[in-house]
Amino acid sequence: MSASVDTSKRTWLIASSCAGAVGAGFVAVPFVSSFAPSERAKAAGAAVEVDISAMKPGEKLTVEWRGKPVWIVKRTPEQLAALKGIDGQLADPKSERKPEELTPAYAQNEARSIKPEIFVAVGICSHLGCSPSDKFTPGAQPSLPDDWTGGFLCPCHGSTFDMAGRVYKNKPAPDNLEIPPHMFLSDTRLIIGEDKKA
Repeated sequence: MSASVDTSKRTWLIASSCAGAVGAGFVAVPFVSSFAPSERAKAAGAAVEVDISAMKPGEKLTVEWRGKPVWIVKRTPEQLAALKGIDGQLADPKSERKPEELTPAYAQNEARSIKPEIFVAVGICSHLGCSPSDKFTPGAQPSLPDDWTGGFLCPCHGSTFDMAGRVYKNKPAPDNLEIPPHMFLSDTRLIIGEDKKA
């Protein structure tokens, strides 16, 4: 008789264990799947394609990539010319600090761009994460030097950047503006977030 009771108990234990394992599986699947990125999160990290065909010289377009503002500026010949001869005023004129983080190899030049006239940068100050304002007009202005050649001013703490996003010396911002990975699909189409053809 005791053998049949043990067999019965064993059967109940096995059945209970199996039911518990199945129940745990049903509970674990939604929990584990909650760690997978949502469609919105995937889209936020996805590359962004931009049509720049309507941009005129001197204009700026802002798009969002990975939750960050990315600026696309079509620089004028005068703005490009202003990049020359100010190296002595800049903290990192050749983008040598943190090049792997802030400036891809194809943008390690004076214009910090693939095509000189098209500037692409993340519009976030390297000091405390504020978004600098456009100050494209050269000349003396409030909060800017009298010999201002055009660029960007972070109104929070006064950091200034030239038209290539290079930070001026003795400013709170420690580094140049970040250049995101990007590439041209054509003369008028740009993709931000990818820099290698698949």
